[in-house]
Amino acid sequence: MKRTVTAALAVVLLASAGCSDGGGGGASGADVPGVTDTEVAVGTHMPLTGPAAAGYSKIAPATKAYFDFVNANGGVHGRTITYKIKDDGYNPANTQTVVRELVLQDKVFAIINGLGTPTHTGVLDFLKTNRVPDLFVASGSRSWNQPDKYPGTFGFNPDYTVEGKILGTYVKENLAGKKSCFLGQDDDFGRDSLAGIEKVLGQVTAKESYVTSNPNVGPQMGALKAAGCEVVLLATVPGFTALSIGTAAKIAFKPQFVVSNVGADPTTVGKTLGAAAPLMEGLVAANYLPLNTDEANPWIQLFRKVNAEHNGNAEFDNNVVYGMSVGYLFTQALQAAGKDLTRDKIIEAVRANGFQGPGLVPLRFSAQDHSGYAGQQLTRVEDGKAVYFGTPYTTDDNDGPVTPYQGQPVTPPANGVPAA
Repeated sequence: MKRTVTAALAVVLLASAGCSDGGGGGASGADVPGVTDTEVAVGTHMPLTGPAAAGYSKIAPATKAYFDFVNANGGVHGRTITYKIKDDGYNPANTQTVVRELVLQDKVFAIINGLGTPTHTGVLDFLKTNRVPDLFVASGSRSWNQPDKYPGTFGFNPDYTVEGKILGTYVKENLAGKKSCFLGQDDDFGRDSLAGIEKVLGQVTAKESYVTSNPNVGPQMGALKAAGCEVVLLATVPGFTALSIGTAAKIAFKPQFVVSNVGADPTTVGKTLGAAAPLMEGLVAANYLPLNTDEANPWIQLFRKVNAEHNGNAEFDNNVVYGMSVGYLFTQALQAAGKDLTRDKIIEAVRANGFQGPGLVPLRFSAQDHSGYAGQQLTRVEDGKAVYFGTPYTTDDNDGPVTPYQGQPVTPPANGVPAA
């Protein structure tokens, strides 16, 4: 009898050990990496330095500020949120190092909003192997929307092909007959953007690319001028948006610039241009979140309050709005996952969607779709500020139409923290 009881106890212990393998199947916080009864620890990789730091270095501190605001208001299910931010310099080799540290040494529960197409692509398999939820990637690459291959990875930004179709539609409807050309980053960011643009416009007159390690776009802009381009669509990070606009001005090249959202924040680009910031006037781009200058918007009022109280009253631009929007979304996901938090449950909560937040268009999350926001609204720079015009649009990354979105915006809860 004693041997039978001992053997049974061994089976129970082995089963318990199997539940704590970090795969998200644990039945209590004690079984799940990064989760205790009083805390959930998550992490990110961000370009705090390097070629993409302009503007982007403000995103993670803004997300952390929103988490600090939530913590000051009681946390989520009795847990505070700890956000561990590691600098990768927008260098894919560094990204692999810091993400391994976050997962293997810091034992984070999830990676939240890791930034960059070339950087984050290199950690997808590692995160999958270690069964780490990979939520709200800060990029519009279609790589994040592979639910069969990467069931734990979800995007945040509208994917770049969706954006390309919307920007291409603007050009087709408003700049018809003009020679349209393209300059994009030499990775999936640029390629996916161009794919969307050409779905609408057909083949562009000329196309050029750049790499972030070479801050000189003189040859590219010279080639676009020589090709007679009248419209230049840019899939560029902010520093290269400024380089493109400034270089064009130096060679007396004056096309209409139409720019990806990720490289079009007027505060960031204007700061890089310095005295040449007025060159941005008339620049057309798109966005899917409230604009930092819309002080009547209740989301902007909330985020300004959080920024003042928990972010050192940092310069308030669209990168800050973005970072806090990510924080709000993850807080909703935590609420939906419930008090008995596991990795599987947070993934199930994101798949279930139903999130209501600051976005102008819906999130696309489902079991079959892991991409982020479903569309954008066009903006134009006027007097140094981005201003919305027209209506939001939604589309897909295939051949579906670009259609106006008729949904109504929502307002934040009274205390600024999403309820369960």
